[in-house]
Amino acid sequence: MSPSSAAATPGDHEGGSSEELHALILKSLDDDQAVDVIDIPLSGKTQIADHMIIASGRSTRQVASMAQKLAEKIKSDLGRGVRIEGLPAADWVLIDADDVIVHLFRPEVRSFYNLEKMWAFDKTPAAAATA
Repeated sequence: MSPSSAAATPGDHEGGSSEELHALILKSLDDDQAVDVIDIPLSGKTQIADHMIIASGRSTRQVASMAQKLAEKIKSDLGRGVRIEGLPAADWVLIDADDVIVHLFRPEVRSFYNLEKMWAFDKTPAAAATA
């Protein structure tokens, strides 16, 4: 499929299925000892991707290393290129692999932006409203 195809939908890309990509990303993050990995299914919520994965590293060095290894693994194993943003600072690195979007954070930055809550995936119950 050409990159200029406007009719592309998640799961339609060459280089392995969306499920293979998803499994590869989760395994790579596990191998690199990512912390607090959350997998948010996006099917039915948006067409931007099938999954969003949010994880933390203990330092900027670990976040950068996980991002670089993940991009290399996706390229070598599935033949897919990815787009990476935020690598120089490595406080928050976004990896766009089309079917799966990965956010890698330092813990402090992750708690500030709280993407889990934005995507209604906060595991803590909402506080009861007081009258």
